[in-house]
Amino acid sequence: MKLYNTLGRKIQTFRSIKNGEVGLYTCGPTVYWFAHIGNMRTYVQEDVLKRTLIYNGYKVKHVMNITDVGHLVGDSSIGEDKVKLEARKEHKSAYDVARFYEQAFINDIKRLNIIMPDVMPRATEHINEMLALIKKLDEKGYLYKVETGIYYDTSKFKKYGELTGMTFEQLNKYLKAGARVERAAGLRNITDFAVWRFAKEEEKEMVWDSEWGRGFPGWHIECSAMSMKYLGEHFDIHCGGVDHIPIHHTNEIAQSEAATGKKFVNYWFHVAFLTVNNMKMAKSLGNVYTLQDLIDKGYPPLALRYFLLSSHYRSQQNFTFEALDNARNTLDSIYAFLRSLKAVQKEGSLEKEPSDELDKLHKAFFDELNNDLNTPGALRNMHALIGYENKRLSEGKVTKEEANKAIEIMLDFDKILGLDFEKALEEKELPEEVAKLIQERELARKEKNFERADAIRKEIEEKYGIVIEDTKEGVKWHYK
Repeated sequence: MKLYNTLGRKIQTFRSIKNGEVGLYTCGPTVYWFAHIGNMRTYVQEDVLKRTLIYNGYKVKHVMNITDVGHLVGDSSIGEDKVKLEARKEHKSAYDVARFYEQAFINDIKRLNIIMPDVMPRATEHINEMLALIKKLDEKGYLYKVETGIYYDTSKFKKYGELTGMTFEQLNKYLKAGARVERAAGLRNITDFAVWRFAKEEEKEMVWDSEWGRGFPGWHIECSAMSMKYLGEHFDIHCGGVDHIPIHHTNEIAQSEAATGKKFVNYWFHVAFLTVNNMKMAKSLGNVYTLQDLIDKGYPPLALRYFLLSSHYRSQQNFTFEALDNARNTLDSIYAFLRSLKAVQKEGSLEKEPSDELDKLHKAFFDELNNDLNTPGALRNMHALIGYENKRLSEGKVTKEEANKAIEIMLDFDKILGLDFEKALEEKELPEEVAKLIQERELARKEKNFERADAIRKEIEEKYGIVIEDTKEGVKWHYK
């Protein structure tokens, strides 16, 4: 298996530290709002990585943090904590806000068929580990104090900036040129970052006592402390979005290696941005979508998952509703293909047919995945298999044996894709009463009684667990 390693900026053959085992850390959500589809792109691609490792026989220990304190607005060295700011807006406690959005995030990743992490540590429950790490750094002379908190002196870490491919001087110059936020007074270098921020006197929530003063941890120290607690001081793979490379992950390396004297992580895996209509997502542009926004527009969650799989994780991907429509239609056609194979499985002849082509495409699918997770290449091979089998189906050449084999291969593909192929094979017939309700709904739509039509669709979904979708080809349905 080969992976692009941001540390070194090249594709490398993956070798785990412990034979047959992988320690995997993925940067989790800051739980102050709903995760948007750009965030979900990263989590889906990380899920493909994890599934591919498991398919290759590795036992994966996956840790994903929950940032419920310490992440400031704008990621600057001063400002307000994102969770606390949202709590004030919603007139709730910071803990209530964090738990609400944490659960919303978990619901979303489950709906996208993302395998749950083995451990999801909350920052607020690991303050002691963070303080112990800060103490090590303090004793080694890496920290200094300013009015707003305790800061790490990045000039003292010789390899600072290595992950970016820049020297310390180059990275400072780069960040200074692009700086749009105010920095804390008294900083020695623009790259210096807080490991502990002092709380204001009026702050009562999410603050802790320490030998440096009453306050709360910096965002970067949290990931180092929690990843090392559950995976050890040196582990295999650390993941996140490309935006984490110059600051968050660079700072994690600096503080972790300074504290332990060991290499922190062997492979760094970063997912490129998702744009919307070729523009950066921004609330001011009204183009920030959550998974629930798409569901409310009638799209099943796995349509988004398929869309996200259609682009390589290191290439920037552009979201449009036209592309999402295509993904949904493609997914429907895959499910229809599986049901066609199932029909042959029940009724076809037992005469054997050559199936070398299926074996070739099966192998090619996983060859692409093992080549830096080339999901577009893998999908091309899956669609080549579907095209090959559909032609044979139309010619009546597919036997029970061949249908069985094709279904087994498709289910093997789905161990990586996570698109619920097995569920498509298990779908039941449409109940007669639902068929009548669909006809009634169509009549209401023709009469422009959209309120009645929506009520019927809701009734069908809630009572029978069947989702109704209006497409260019007509009404389609599937079980939840």
